[in-house]
Amino acid sequence: MPLSRTASPAASAADAASRTKVRYVILALIFVITTLNYADRATLSVTGSAMRAEFGFDAIRMGYIFSAFSWAYVLSQLPAGWILDRFGARRVYATSIFLWSLFTLLQSTIGVLGSTAAAVTALFALRFVMGAAEAPAFPANAKVVASWFPTQERGTASAIFNSAQYFAAVVFTPLMAWVTHAYGWHHVYLMMGVAGLALAFVWLKVMKNPANHPGVNPQELEYIEQGGGLVNGHQRKSRDGGAVQAKGNGWRIMRQLLSNRMLLGVYLAQYCINVITYFFLTWFPIYLVQARGMTILQAGLVASLPAICGFLGGVLGGVISDSLIRAGCSLTLARKAPIVGGMALSACIVGCNYVHSDWLVVLLMSLAFFGKGIGALGWAVVADTAPKEAIGLSGSIFNMFGNVAGIVTPIAIGYLVAKTGSFDSALAFVGVNALITVISYLVIVKEIKRVELV
Repeated sequence: MPLSRTASPAASAADAASRTKVRYVILALIFVITTLNYADRATLSVTGSAMRAEFGFDAIRMGYIFSAFSWAYVLSQLPAGWILDRFGARRVYATSIFLWSLFTLLQSTIGVLGSTAAAVTALFALRFVMGAAEAPAFPANAKVVASWFPTQERGTASAIFNSAQYFAAVVFTPLMAWVTHAYGWHHVYLMMGVAGLALAFVWLKVMKNPANHPGVNPQELEYIEQGGGLVNGHQRKSRDGGAVQAKGNGWRIMRQLLSNRMLLGVYLAQYCINVITYFFLTWFPIYLVQARGMTILQAGLVASLPAICGFLGGVLGGVISDSLIRAGCSLTLARKAPIVGGMALSACIVGCNYVHSDWLVVLLMSLAFFGKGIGALGWAVVADTAPKEAIGLSGSIFNMFGNVAGIVTPIAIGYLVAKTGSFDSALAFVGVNALITVISYLVIVKEIKRVELV
């Protein structure tokens, strides 16, 4: 039986002890998958210097190749969200993992093409279809967290899976740099592709909705459901047991989401946050090699230091946010405080233009990434605000806006570097976007609450 609000501390402790902890297993799995997801995105940033030397890519051409992933990723978000709401995260996510890993594996073969033009075309095409395949990943993560976690744990859970992007850089950037140095860039794509293909089958075996998972006992299920978790996944149940359908068609729902001031502010902020993300995913290792004179191996190792700080900040941001909720603060304050404070700290990246010592550059980059980690609570906000009938679509719109930065950032930085011959203006571009995030949450986003469809 569920505990009442007046239950004794001893009874509450006994109930907590009797709950299964399957939700943490699911969280660990999406953390591993998201780590691999971001490592696959970053393969080109690590191998890029070696590939440029082999094929003769210039900075502008490299910028367009970097952006190929995001063109498809953005364009595929809305279809991916609709498919997730229609078929659920289990099957759609498994297919997504399998396909993006296959396309990663195929990138190992472009060396046989020989000519620069053919290599550019093939690499752009493979990065493009890889982006389309990865489109359901983060909306699926948001659906899983909304299903498996109550509100008071959702910020930490979202921060943990989102912090996988930093963990990927900590673990895989130096590993991929070493593989590139020791065996050649081709082996990076072979290694990552095979790992992802295996993980797709693990996901299919382990993942189910809380209400259907054989490992979840009634105490854990009730704890999740009473805390606001959507235990039936992509369908809600009516009183007679039937599925409740979303109100209106997908276009009508999308119009309601896009006309909501709160959500528009969240979307703008996510775009600006992702400018920082895509700088680190694309140009940062190349910045270390070209602007700071490091070798590929040194850049791989140094790039892991800001990533460690980003990972720590990412987890800390979620913990702070959920702690504020448990302390009685409003959801709005609990989500906004880490976002605003963290992104204000991220603006210190501009300071790299005014220092000369490599250790100071690494320190400022680490502080910027730490702040970005604390402020990267957008997916928790999505889980808090998305209509219950359209979490996949809402997450996809959010992700679509955010990942427009993946198109703009690498191309803009490529042009800035080519025009000025340095990264100074590129770092200023990144810092300004951090400040726009702060303004968006303070001025545009008002109360954070779940949107009700009409």
